[in-house]
Amino acid sequence: MKSIIKNALILMTITLTAGISLGAVHAITEEPIAAQEKKKKEDACKAVFPEAETFEAWEEFDEEKAEELLTLAGFTADKVEDVTLAEDEKGELLGAVLNVTSTEGYGGDISFSLGILKDGTVSGIQILSISETAGLGMRAKEESFYGQFAGKNAEKFSYTKTGASAEDEIDAISGATITTRAMTNGVNAGLSYFRDSLVKGGVIHE
Repeated sequence: MKSIIKNALILMTITLTAGISLGAVHAITEEPIAAQEKKKKEDACKAVFPEAETFEAWEEFDEEKAEELLTLAGFTADKVEDVTLAEDEKGELLGAVLNVTSTEGYGGDISFSLGILKDGTVSGIQILSISETAGLGMRAKEESFYGQFAGKNAEKFSYTKTGASAEDEIDAISGATITTRAMTNGVNAGLSYFRDSLVKGGVIHE
């Protein structure tokens, strides 16, 4: 009986010590990780909105409402995860940066920042995370692909394998139709949310 109690106390001590150690490690690493994520987000905002001077998180953003809006618009595989407002040096609103995730990627989720000017023109795209096939879907990270959206004002983009010839068309990645579709639908979802929530909601005035 004494042996059982002794072993139980030893096990409890080990468990308690491990828990305290893990808690200490978490406390030490939490702040640097948060700072790194913040910098990553700021860098992405600057990449898609180089003309902006400051970026402020849109405090009224509601992820559940965003999901509802996208579902109503037919985007069930795409998510808007946060919204940042972009302003110039005078504090005038230029547009917004949306963090979008598409779940339709061939290798998993594809997340990217999408910059949109007040008039609905795409100002830029920055890939945040992607795990597509090397040499095929991973080419979505190349500017020759994602750069096709920048500077274009379209209600909805489509992709083609025969050469883009219209403002709302982009060239598909050869051999990576699934990745192309995921990115295109993700951009379209972001644009849809921008119009339905930010423009119609009065946050953005063209």
